[in-house]
Amino acid sequence: RRFIESWRNTMNRDDFQEYLMLPPYGAAHAEKQRELTEILQSLTMEHRASCPEYRRVLDALGFEMKDVLSLEDIPFLPVRLFKKYELRSVPREAIVKTMTSSGTTGQQVSKIFLDRETSSSQSKVMTRIVSDFIGSRRLPMIILDTSAVLKDRRMFSARGAGILGFSMFGRDRIYALNENMELDMDTLLLFLEKHRGEDIVLFGFTYMIWQHFCRRLRDSGIHPDISRGTLIHGGGWKKLAAEAVRPEQFKTTLRDLCGLEHVYDYYGMVEQTGTIYMECQYGHFHASRFSDVIVRDVQDWSVCPYGQTGVVEVVSALPRSYPGHALLTEDLGEILGEDDCPCGRLGKYFRLHGRMRGAELRGCSDTYEQR
Repeated sequence: RRFIESWRNTMNRDDFQEYLMLPPYGAAHAEKQRELTEILQSLTMEHRASCPEYRRVLDALGFEMKDVLSLEDIPFLPVRLFKKYELRSVPREAIVKTMTSSGTTGQQVSKIFLDRETSSSQSKVMTRIVSDFIGSRRLPMIILDTSAVLKDRRMFSARGAGILGFSMFGRDRIYALNENMELDMDTLLLFLEKHRGEDIVLFGFTYMIWQHFCRRLRDSGIHPDISRGTLIHGGGWKKLAAEAVRPEQFKTTLRDLCGLEHVYDYYGMVEQTGTIYMECQYGHFHASRFSDVIVRDVQDWSVCPYGQTGVVEVVSALPRSYPGHALLTEDLGEILGEDDCPCGRLGKYFRLHGRMRGAELRGCSDTYEQR
């Protein structure tokens, strides 16, 4: 517990890097709560000292660190606050990357300021989480999107960042869609022939996969063999729900069209880049060792018991350059259990129930057609 003890007063950078190398799903409840509570206490003090806007929020709440008895006592910020204010806890010259959220035309977007240390930590954690599902070896990769998204700064926000972030898990990458968002069948089939008999990985955003990949395969009558593939996808369920497409239908369609058996959704947001919640083979989203999920009652913000639907709060050990370590989302969900998922991963696992009524569209897939 050497590095845990060092956080009681200040977070030692070297010890924190050691912490990031721990197994992402290897901490049971007591150990994880102790780790995260102490890390978030340190982050809260850091951000209070370094971010004037955050300090004013805590002062208005009358917050005192002595009142923190558990992770649930750490004050949270509504995620929409990042659309209204530029919140950062490091000097402007230390910023190496500014992330923006997805948004429809005319919407305000969140701005998330990353210094080198925070950006590096996010990449390390994302690598450890995803590797737990697909292995550490880089695989041939199909990106179910267009390369134009990385060239057009109007498109490059959470969508472009998602593509770049997941691209590090692949090699010999191809983009399956051309600049007109049409499926490039020739490129796809040549890639599959080149890597016949190999495991491959695919990445894309849910609605765009359904719209431009599934529908095109169905209309063409061509059924490529991607049975050795693993697809990671995220976002876009609100638009698919409007078309009466449920997660099981999404998976069944991919299996029928191209033999894809391993299809994993993920939940995440630009305000906590790197902190993603992967779906296991039992359809459960999992919080890693470096993050947690709290579900709160919309009436009084109290913590909901497991099995009760409420507003999702996400906490993360990673944000140091901005006060994004405890955020209240606009999503509804329920905690299903902890440390006892049949997949064997420790930590909380949960289910999502869509957006709160009146919440803005904000996901990469959800906002795509609006653009």
